[in-house]
Amino acid sequence: MASEDELMMQDATDDGESFDDDFYSGGDARDDSDDDDVMDYDFIDNDSDDSDTALAHHRSQANYSILNEADIRKCQEESITKISTVLSIPRVAAGILLRHYNWSVSKVNDEWFADEGKVRRIVGLLENPMPLPDEEELTCGICFDAYPRNEISAAACGHPFCLTCWQGYIRTAITDGPGCLMLRCPDPSCSAAIGVDMINKLANDDDKKKYNRYFIRSFVEDNRKTKWCPAPGCDYAVDYIVGSGSYDVTCGCSYSFCWNCTEETHRPVDCGTVSKWILKNSAESENMNWILANSKPCPKCKRPIEKNQGCMHITCTPPCKFEFCWLCLGPWTDHGERTGGFYACNRYEAAKQEGVFDESEKRREMAKNSLERYTHYYERWATNQSSRQKALSDLQQMQTVHLEKLSDKQCQPESQLKFIIEAWLQIVECRRVLKWTYAYGYYLPEREHAKRQFFEYLQGEAESGLERLHQCAEKELQGYLDAEGPSKEFNEFRTKLAGLTSVTRNYFENLVRALENGLADVDAHGAYSRAASSKSVGGGSIKGKGSRGKGTTSRSSSSRNIDDTGHWSCEYCTYANVRSATACQMCQQRR
Repeated sequence: MASEDELMMQDATDDGESFDDDFYSGGDARDDSDDDDVMDYDFIDNDSDDSDTALAHHRSQANYSILNEADIRKCQEESITKISTVLSIPRVAAGILLRHYNWSVSKVNDEWFADEGKVRRIVGLLENPMPLPDEEELTCGICFDAYPRNEISAAACGHPFCLTCWQGYIRTAITDGPGCLMLRCPDPSCSAAIGVDMINKLANDDDKKKYNRYFIRSFVEDNRKTKWCPAPGCDYAVDYIVGSGSYDVTCGCSYSFCWNCTEETHRPVDCGTVSKWILKNSAESENMNWILANSKPCPKCKRPIEKNQGCMHITCTPPCKFEFCWLCLGPWTDHGERTGGFYACNRYEAAKQEGVFDESEKRREMAKNSLERYTHYYERWATNQSSRQKALSDLQQMQTVHLEKLSDKQCQPESQLKFIIEAWLQIVECRRVLKWTYAYGYYLPEREHAKRQFFEYLQGEAESGLERLHQCAEKELQGYLDAEGPSKEFNEFRTKLAGLTSVTRNYFENLVRALENGLADVDAHGAYSRAASSKSVGGGSIKGKGSRGKGTTSRSSSSRNIDDTGHWSCEYCTYANVRSATACQMCQQRR
């Protein structure tokens, strides 16, 4: 009889033929008429030090570009040149306009040609600059001292100020922050803009560097199409084509994040769910839930007390030192053998039967249940994050050390060992997806039983496939690394690992597609009861642990879709259905 892994390999061979190329190339395995909002999902590692070929391939498919400082300066200069040429204004004035309109060339053009005079008034660009009065001595408008004409300077408005006052004014503005980019004339009644030419002429070297840094950063921070990479110490920016599809981007520093919310990549979970989950993980609400579920307030000083011994006789900490009963919170002086002694309280039992403690007990029980539910999802979220970090480390070790070692021992070129790197890339990406499915599951409403059951089934199938792949890549591969020489079984290992990689990819493709569709294919009225009555059909519980390997084979044709037990596998969710069913009993997809 064929083993589970052998059946998995057969499944991988059949499934992989039609999915591998489309999946890694960004192609869509679904009909081309699908809504554009439903994106393909590339299971490619974005955080790791991936091979140059894979990374270059990924970026060639991307809807964004990575900008370093030189690229940002070039883009700035190009935008300034466009505005200066089209509007026939100096480059300094073009820079002031672009900063005011957040570096949007189209916005500047629209507003300028709609009402040039209004734009000039708002921005502070004078149509006819005023020269300094033709006098040998001029009075500074700040310190009111008289200075020779060559020690006085003015903006386009012609208001005279001495060089010392100008330098102090500019230095103060630059010290205050990026607001210096919108600097106006020091005269309170004047709104004439101060351009970069005045800064370069009057500011000292340190202030010029700060101003130029603010100028560069404004192109990214004020522009709705660009954002800085959130990785610590990274100076790259990402220029994104807004409305072009997936928000997942990978910076030049190899950090991967969501362009929309700047958190780490989290597809297929939406940004709102991620925001709520991160806030919940960092908030004090769970601490309060724990205190409510595991402590009681002292009847006298009201400080929360955790019971750490078996006895019901509690003594509050100094300076309170109040002695009371843990169960009924009454003074211990009222207790003794007649009330149940140290380990019981007859008064509490009687009061509970009368309903005196129902409300407080109910609140404590609700808090405990809420805490246990949150802990369940958080532990699994954090565990998969840790596993992913370990997998990233293993991947890097494999690329830098083990691959060459394995090539020497098995007498095979490294080019023929790329299937190992592909497996580890798959593990890293799937760990990330699986981690965020637990945040999705936490916020999935309890009342939507059919959706929850369908979600847990897909999640269980994907998780069990990933665990098999991870164990094969981590444990079984180690045996070949420790071997003294070439192994006859290595080719069988190659087939097994490549097959598990393909199978796991398909599982996660199903999971991601379903979550991005909001589990919309579930029949909310009947799927839950029908699926519950046929749980055993798939070879296991709804969690699907190990069920796929024994109960299903290929999905490439209807003849191969039916296994030895007379069940057929759904192409959408992989559920094993009875032969007579014309639609999947889990997701209602037609056969």
